[in-house]
Amino acid sequence: MGRLLLVDTADELPGLLPLHGWSALMSSDLVIVGSDEHPFVAHLQAADLRYEVLARPADGAPLSRAELLSGLDPSDKRRAEQVVARARQVGEVAYLYGPGDGEAFTRTLGLEAAHAGLEVEVVYFAPVPKGVALLDVVRVMERLRGPGGCPWDREQTHQSLARYALEEVYELVEAIEAERPEGIREELGDVLLQVAFHAQIAEERGEFAVDDVARGIVDKLVRRHPHVFADVEVTDAAEVMANWERLKDAEKAHDGGVFAGIPAAQPALAHSAKLQGRAAKTGFDRDADAAQRVRGALDKLVAVEGRDEAAHDLGDLLWGVVGLARRRGLDPEAALRAAARRFRLRFEAMLAAADRPPAQLSPDDWQVLWERAEATEA
Repeated sequence: MGRLLLVDTADELPGLLPLHGWSALMSSDLVIVGSDEHPFVAHLQAADLRYEVLARPADGAPLSRAELLSGLDPSDKRRAEQVVARARQVGEVAYLYGPGDGEAFTRTLGLEAAHAGLEVEVVYFAPVPKGVALLDVVRVMERLRGPGGCPWDREQTHQSLARYALEEVYELVEAIEAERPEGIREELGDVLLQVAFHAQIAEERGEFAVDDVARGIVDKLVRRHPHVFADVEVTDAAEVMANWERLKDAEKAHDGGVFAGIPAAQPALAHSAKLQGRAAKTGFDRDADAAQRVRGALDKLVAVEGRDEAAHDLGDLLWGVVGLARRRGLDPEAALRAAARRFRLRFEAMLAAADRPPAQLSPDDWQVLWERAEATEA
């Protein structure tokens, strides 16, 4: 009578099958695919499996009124009839799904097999691995940069895109600080786009590809987590961080000195904190008297009159504040961003509460509005 195996594939991974899917193909007398462009054809040839490609549907008997009313597509019906006919002739046939095989064809194939009295077994793909949608990002980026793609995308270089990468990271930080999950999701996508964009440009120039980027970070994560991937034992998160920094320092020692890997383009407070932290690891740590140096720098700044001298003293003051923050285990960049966010919220509240235009407010009026906004926030 014949038997029909319906072997499922994943839309995102049409050229891959799990072991049980392969076993179903290997045990069948014939494998049928929908077109000669099916991504699995090369694998079937390599495995020396007998396979056929569905022929272009020929005109057949017109669909009945009931079939038309049920939403059957004439092309789907002809293709399904071919599969069923081969199963009845050959014995056990596996139909391997692929691109273009939608739900309508699946439903039609099931109906035809039932009418023919075939035994039908569905071999599911199983859960699609996490992360397969990343392949779509790579494919879309290739298309945008390829022939007939987007003129703007094709003109971009590492240099022209640099500012966008910085902007996207800042927008991600803002979404995180606002605790907006949907915003975080969207901004992470924008950051991911920058990764794919730069990797595609590099591949076109013969430098590296996106897989090299992925392998590089995987290797680094494994190397810096010996307590997970090796036999190193740790007691807490602090020890994990200590091991991480030690391994990182060992790697950077071969890459250009004590300050290697600290980007000068990052915000000044964060850059200063990194420099101080890296120097402290060598034994040079002046954070112990950070509070005293901040007071001294502030006194000098208040007393100085020249612009250049004031700028110098202001730099020393900010440098001391960074050291003071590090001494307390605080992130000066995050602290200043939080202060800026508080100021913005308070000032917007002041403007909303004012009973007249800002230009008409006196210093006393502003003070009263500020205290009210501060109290409301508290």
